[in-house]
Amino acid sequence: MGDFDGKTAFITGAAHGQGRATALLLAKEGANIAAFDVARQIEYPSYSFGTGEELESLKAAVENLGGKAVIASGDVRDDAAVTAAVEKTIAAFGKIDVLFNNAGICAYAEIDTMTDDAWNSMIGINLKGPMNVTRRVVPYMKKAGSGVIINNSSVMGLRGGNRLSHYVASKWGLTGMTKAWAIELAPFGIRVVSIHPTGVNTPMNDGLAAMEGLTPVEIAERSAGNLLPVPWIEAEDTAYLVAYLASDKARFATGAQFTLDAGLLTR
Repeated sequence: MGDFDGKTAFITGAAHGQGRATALLLAKEGANIAAFDVARQIEYPSYSFGTGEELESLKAAVENLGGKAVIASGDVRDDAAVTAAVEKTIAAFGKIDVLFNNAGICAYAEIDTMTDDAWNSMIGINLKGPMNVTRRVVPYMKKAGSGVIINNSSVMGLRGGNRLSHYVASKWGLTGMTKAWAIELAPFGIRVVSIHPTGVNTPMNDGLAAMEGLTPVEIAERSAGNLLPVPWIEAEDTAYLVAYLASDKARFATGAQFTLDAGLLTR
């Protein structure tokens, strides 16, 4: 018996990185998985995004674990694509118990040279995206009288960061929405929390390093400055935290921020 037997988890940004690791862990614990990802290259930033092949391989991996999965591709900024993915999930599994708003981007930009496209992409994906997905999932959670929404913010959703004002704004906004949603949705038995990782060893970290002309370790150390002697955490570390917060073991956790920062915020 797993903690998520008979439950359904909808995960954005699921093709690789933290989303994929979480999907696989929840599947091992019995969850049905709905994996949503842009699955193509977008205009900003320039590093590589998830692919359709990765989504297909995730579906196969979940099924190899004995689980069930549906996949859908689309941009979290596109309400029609989000709505179609949610409806596909409901048609397949009848409900959504867990929403992991994981899809996000990061890039550096100085305020006096930041373009409108950079600002709009960052805010659109990191802030409007979770809103788009959540507003389409919540009606089904309300109907069930339960649900857990976990927003993947960042340590930068609790502090500032050099040359990251658009990213910081998006992640502080997500932290604030977490608190507002927790208040609004508590009467319906729905919990809402945010997680705040330090740098994570994912393709995004590699892409940021390449854009800055640094090694992945150098970009992680410059961005993070962890107290523990590690440049980053692994995607699986995020997955373990999400699994705990989504489980009944954390049934009274809502409106709160959970750091997974290797001590960064203690400095």
